[in-house]
Amino acid sequence: MNIVMLGYRGTGKSVISKILSEKLRMKLYKIDKMISESAGKSIPEMVEQEGWENFRKLESEIVSEVSSKARNSIIDCGGGVVLNDVNITNLKRDGVCIVLTANLETIIKRIRHDQNRPSLESGLSFEEEQEKIIAERESKYRAAADFTCDTSQRRPRETVAEITEFLNTKGWVKK
Repeated sequence: MNIVMLGYRGTGKSVISKILSEKLRMKLYKIDKMISESAGKSIPEMVEQEGWENFRKLESEIVSEVSSKARNSIIDCGGGVVLNDVNITNLKRDGVCIVLTANLETIIKRIRHDQNRPSLESGLSFEEEQEKIIAERESKYRAAADFTCDTSQRRPRETVAEITEFLNTKGWVKK
């Protein structure tokens, strides 16, 4: 069983995935890092030069590849992986989807100065963009979720403990 980490930018997927993989001694696949390595450039460079459509196409190819070979691993997905239903079908085949959430204020505080997150939609203020995209994706995150954790007021290790407890009650991992 793979543990698939989903959620919007700034909800803590990368940090929590890393801690979870260490705690559970599971291999960690970082989808955004794999995209960047495959493209030979950073995600902002790729999006600027090739557009979001090409980024999403490569993202789906990598999700398909990882989901077909990963076993007993953590898969840390970018925030937009839920936009393609095929991605979620592939990830759920051998995985449990953990969706991390946070309130808008927390997300904005966490990602405002991160230069590695290209704009998703032009013509809006930073705050308006985040609010709009979160609202658009919320139902997709909810539909994909086997378990949801709000990270707004929690430290990463507290979230990891909550996820581990959920997985343990399902018999998917041992503490």
